[in-house]
Amino acid sequence: MGTKLALLGALYLVQGLPHGLQAGLLPLLLRSHGLSLTRVGLTRALHAPWLLKVAWAPLVDRRGSPRAWLALSTGALGLLCSLLAALPPASGPGASGLPAGAAVLLLLLNAGAAMQDVALDGLAVRLLAPAELGPGNTVQVVAYKVGAALAGGGLLAVTPDLTWGPLFLGLATAYGLAAALAWGAPALQLPPPQAQENHCRPPRGFRALLAVPGTPWTAGFVLLYKLGEQGAISLFPLFLLDQGVPAAEVGLWNGVVAVGFSIAGSSLGGLLLARHRQPLPLLKPLLQLRIGALAFQMALLSCFPSASLGSLLKGAALVSLGPQHFLSGTVTTLTFALMMHCSQQAHSTIQSTHYSFLATLELLGKLLLTTGAGALADGLGLGLCFSLFLALSLVALLYLDLAPGNLG
Repeated sequence: MGTKLALLGALYLVQGLPHGLQAGLLPLLLRSHGLSLTRVGLTRALHAPWLLKVAWAPLVDRRGSPRAWLALSTGALGLLCSLLAALPPASGPGASGLPAGAAVLLLLLNAGAAMQDVALDGLAVRLLAPAELGPGNTVQVVAYKVGAALAGGGLLAVTPDLTWGPLFLGLATAYGLAAALAWGAPALQLPPPQAQENHCRPPRGFRALLAVPGTPWTAGFVLLYKLGEQGAISLFPLFLLDQGVPAAEVGLWNGVVAVGFSIAGSSLGGLLLARHRQPLPLLKPLLQLRIGALAFQMALLSCFPSASLGSLLKGAALVSLGPQHFLSGTVTTLTFALMMHCSQQAHSTIQSTHYSFLATLELLGKLLLTTGAGALADGLGLGLCFSLFLALSLVALLYLDLAPGNLG
């Protein structure tokens, strides 16, 4: 198991690089080249392939093996990064944006990263035994977060003078090494799915995914479980800025400290799974604690205007970010283990597609409120908005009682 987890950890770390690059580091590099905030913000549209990955997941199931797809997509990412190194954005106040070629390459980079995600998740579903889901999903979540943190700002902290060309050349090298690892590691060499089962294939398509035991309930849960949490996580730091808390302090607590708490929470989730094996009984008390943490932040919202308690409230508000991200990390690891447990009950010829379907819904659930949270706050006010987040978190908790027996 140790060899498998080490290999998966290295590959998931590399998988986190594109997310951190485009969510954290790329906006800073583009802004430093003089691009307007509007043009920097438009680069978020390049993430679109991630929402479409379930459309090409059947290719991973039907053609070749996940290991081959993993090596191919990772090598393609290295090639794209090599080409991007030669297309830096123009500098200066008159800079109009990314070169068209660079924008296309970044779009392809996201498509390749989404394909890599499908292949790696499909490989993990087949590779991990039921007793290994806890440690395996801990490695998955933690390594991905570390990779995203490295590419999202950690590289700049180590090399403040990092520029466009050396950045993408370094990423190209990392992807080349990861592709060689994916292709050559004996522990990842699984036979094609068709060789593992001799009985008749199930029908393909959307109905086949929903026919897997426990899928309709799991799909609903992964869509629901992050709604309230993500809304609060996106708005509470902005509320602190509006209350006069310095941006440097908010950035420290909501960035570095929060990532540390999130990784610690994900690690705890893996330890709990290693001891108890089943994620569902563990999720209920954690969702209850999450509601408590959200209620505490709601109480702070109503108290914050009090000048006499200013420094005390500021400290309590900043500290509240830690438990919030700690619980988020723990719940995420348990939920990913639940998703993988459900996908392992699918026929091997649709397992990658099945897990990609659930993962796409999980991503959609995260995006729904982070995208519209600001508009909700402007229209309803923060108090009513956080009441909505609390209600959504309660719905996710109550939904657990409807879980089918095969997932328990």
